[in-house]
Amino acid sequence: MSQSRHDRHLYRAVWRWHFYAGLFVAPLLLILAITGSIYLFNDEIEDALHAPLHFAPQRQADLPLSRLLAAAQTAYPGEVTRIDLPSDPQRTAQVFITPRQGEPLRVFVDPGSARVHGAFVYTRTLVGFADTMHGSLMLGSFGDAIVELAACWALLLIATGAYLWWPREHGWRQALWPRWRERGRPFWRSLHSSIGAWTAMLIVFLILTGLPWAGVWGDLLRAGTQQLGIGYPSEHRHHAAAPAPNAVTVAQAIGETPWTMRDAPMPASEHAHHQHAAANEAPARDIGIDAVARVLAAHGLRGDYRLSLPRGEDGVYTAVVYPNRPQGQRTVHVDRYSARVAGDTGFADYGWAAKAVELGVQLHMGNYFGRANQIVMLLTCLGVVALCCSGAWMWWRRRPRGRLGAPSLPSKMRLRTIALITLGCGVLFPLLGASLLLVFVLDRILLSRLPRLAAIVR
Repeated sequence: MSQSRHDRHLYRAVWRWHFYAGLFVAPLLLILAITGSIYLFNDEIEDALHAPLHFAPQRQADLPLSRLLAAAQTAYPGEVTRIDLPSDPQRTAQVFITPRQGEPLRVFVDPGSARVHGAFVYTRTLVGFADTMHGSLMLGSFGDAIVELAACWALLLIATGAYLWWPREHGWRQALWPRWRERGRPFWRSLHSSIGAWTAMLIVFLILTGLPWAGVWGDLLRAGTQQLGIGYPSEHRHHAAAPAPNAVTVAQAIGETPWTMRDAPMPASEHAHHQHAAANEAPARDIGIDAVARVLAAHGLRGDYRLSLPRGEDGVYTAVVYPNRPQGQRTVHVDRYSARVAGDTGFADYGWAAKAVELGVQLHMGNYFGRANQIVMLLTCLGVVALCCSGAWMWWRRRPRGRLGAPSLPSKMRLRTIALITLGCGVLFPLLGASLLLVFVLDRILLSRLPRLAAIVR
């Protein structure tokens, strides 16, 4: 086979994979780009839409936390699970309450007066909807797997797009800028490829820094880094006592936590294991949230942290500091009976891989460099929207009426080569590898046995 014919076969095979990837990924990428753009400005949007809830008169001193919890529970009866303390003296504290009926509430309380400003269900707010939609399409674990699969396919989409875009006959200048004088499909193709050229690396960065939070790939990455001692190694765990055999992880116990700490074992309050040792022994008493606040203050935490209340009789109080720059991250556990600090883990304790992931997460969310970070990530999201819309428009104009319009199959040898290369890449991403195998079977075997379906696809 001549070199030119070989190149044509390879080009057509890559184009076919790019077509399939775009067909599957484009709608999901649109959702992720739009919801991601909203969440980039979550604080600004929340402050604008819910200003009466978020802001309070400037205060000189804060009331005890027990007063804030009591005020929130009086206004909205239920179980308190967490309180978020602000660093700004003009902001309210957020008390998380699970009512007996209905969805969890976030109650806003003035730390200086204990006045309740109101409450909302987070998922019913614009930011809450965008947050949940971005992570799981509001479908739980199944939606999380779909988002992970779409992100992996987007990497394939970018790789094949880069091959199709690569200048062969024309110079780099024409490859990097749209052909404004063209009309119809040539213009849209040049616009699509030039936008991809300028945004591809940033989109890859967004995908790779978002994947650690995915269910399958993220869990594998975290487990791998822990085993290698470059994530959250066992020698960095500061629990004085071993966790109970049925101990849950930090993520299972408190929900929101730094990525590195998600699989760390939750320590147990010691006295719970001994309170029934003697029949005449007095039952253990919880030291209370005010005492916990004093313990945390003695260890340098005086505000701007999330404090989760204990779960079960052997639970602990857990304070999480989660600033825009991960170097300030800290997770502190306090024994609910003895006031002993049962764990204190900061960014310095993380392995280098975990540090890199945490840094990437903050860049991904537009936090690390403030407004400049937000704008760069927003432009990347807008680039994704433009690529999805221009690609869909080109396909719609090109497709034959009543058919999908997929590029024709290349030779068996070339298709097999492309499939093996792609599956080799899929080893790094399990869901991608499984889906590629399925698509390969459907594309190569099913279509050949169902002529009518093949006619519709082509």
